[in-house]
Amino acid sequence: MTGKVHKSGLPYRPGVGVMLLNDDDHVFVGQRLDSSLEAWQMPQGGIDPGEDPLATAFRELEEETGITKAVLIAQTADWHYYDLPDDLVGTIWKGKYCGQCQKWFAMRFTGTDADVNIATHHPEFRSWRWSPIDELASLIVPFKRDLYAAVLGELVPLVAAARANGAGGRGSRD
Repeated sequence: MTGKVHKSGLPYRPGVGVMLLNDDDHVFVGQRLDSSLEAWQMPQGGIDPGEDPLATAFRELEEETGITKAVLIAQTADWHYYDLPDDLVGTIWKGKYCGQCQKWFAMRFTGTDADVNIATHHPEFRSWRWSPIDELASLIVPFKRDLYAAVLGELVPLVAAARANGAGGRGSRD
């Protein structure tokens, strides 16, 4: 992570995001329980102290979706940032962070829809679906749209190249 500084002086929360693709190259999105907005997002979450980002990505995927059947395809080279809207800075995450600094991972889902279980121990989503990649930007909260555009701009070509090379992420997580 780099040392980007927010105007509030608060740090960015380190986290990860997962672009989980099914066999049709549609992306898993969930509708958050804690939002009144009609907004969806890909699985994401914070990195625990000392935790490896890839291990975090698999942990968050399982915690939020129940999914354990996935394999890594690609990851972003850099960390990507988003800022919370001004009215949320200092109020969510116990007021500790101004936004997130995230490493993103593209993964291939190797299970079936029956392997998805959003009724987890600490549920985060009220519903879920598979979305075409070109619809993602219109589904998410406005303050994350630039982040999603940057992440998709980096990961989509890597996923296409992996598929073209026969490494489209088949198999299962070990």
